[in-house]
Amino acid sequence: MDLGLGQKVAVVTGGSRGLGFAAAHALAAEGTHVVICARGAQQLQRAVEQLRSASSSGARAEGVVADVSTEDGVRKVIDAAITSFGRLDVLVNNVGFARGADIESTTDADWQEAIDQTLFPSIRASRLAVPHLRAHGGAIVIVSSIFGRESGGRMTYNAVKAAEISLTKSLAQQLAKDQIRVVSVAPGSTLFEGGSWWKRQQADPKGIAEFVARELPFGRFGRPEEVGAVIAFLASPKASWVSGTTVVVDGCQSRMF
Repeated sequence: MDLGLGQKVAVVTGGSRGLGFAAAHALAAEGTHVVICARGAQQLQRAVEQLRSASSSGARAEGVVADVSTEDGVRKVIDAAITSFGRLDVLVNNVGFARGADIESTTDADWQEAIDQTLFPSIRASRLAVPHLRAHGGAIVIVSSIFGRESGGRMTYNAVKAAEISLTKSLAQQLAKDQIRVVSVAPGSTLFEGGSWWKRQQADPKGIAEFVARELPFGRFGRPEEVGAVIAFLASPKASWVSGTTVVVDGCQSRMF
């Protein structure tokens, strides 16, 4: 299916690996010019090269070394897309990080870090992207989590992912008049090399095998490309009447949906 994304321009934050790379790859395969960012230059360059190989219809891929937990870092990424391509049609807010344990041992610094590393990048990137998206209409996709709707992850992670889901609804209602759609995606447990589930699997293969058997009805983790394909669809004109909602991509792992 042609998603109608050819020659459009997308920014994907945290796009050098995992879900962000999968989203960028799916967009590039549809002919979308893609700008990705990451803190590490080496991994970023490898990702850009892979995206260029996957791109169709002359689509280009660019990488920006930036820390999007800072306002200057976010601005650098959005400005790079406009400088390189002159427009912006899609923003995928993907970065996320949180530490901490129970309420007594999780410090204010842990809470602030979760907000700074996850929620504020989505807020700032969206704020900077909207004036450009308004020119042609477009889409913002925020990568949240099933644990933004129910318990299961770290307390700090759950809280910021719940905030992203709420942010999605608020932005969607504000921006509908500008023909800008806003959708969140809630992945379940997804495995990729270097990711948190991969690290846990390396450290405790027996415990993770038990987790899979107990919690994942299909008997396996999700794959990044399964989430990336959904993000590409939601960012596309084919999803023109989908806004303000959360789309769950979890192999029926979550309980409340």
